[in-house]
Amino acid sequence: MQQAIVKDIFFLQQKSEVAVKSDLYLAQDLQDTLLANQENCVGLAANMIGDKKRVIIFMYGMVPIIMFNPILRAKSGPYQTEEGCLSLVGSRSTTRYQEITVDYLDRNWQPQTITLKDFPAQICQHELDHLEGILI
Repeated sequence: MQQAIVKDIFFLQQKSEVAVKSDLYLAQDLQDTLLANQENCVGLAANMIGDKKRVIIFMYGMVPIIMFNPILRAKSGPYQTEEGCLSLVGSRSTTRYQEITVDYLDRNWQPQTITLKDFPAQICQHELDHLEGILI
């Protein structure tokens, strides 16, 4: 179900908690909310829809990728970029990495590892920061 976007900075700056299997419903809520905001959004973290769980979604081309309890394992190629966020007004400068490797659980609660490059890596890093309470 589509959810409202949280704009409360205090809430967004809190670290997210480990997701459990009963949090699987968040995959659908995140996907519905992402699709409803697709004109201005390419990724979301669960705290952006009011749930402080370690769950993110981002577009990998035309395919939405859902990650439960993602862990950034490797990063390389730092660069500076400007980003916006549905939860914040305007854009800000930030450091991202050209290539990252992330471990996570998929919708079937199966462990996965993915290596992302370029824009998909940037989107994923933005959402991973949300889980740590880090805002751009």
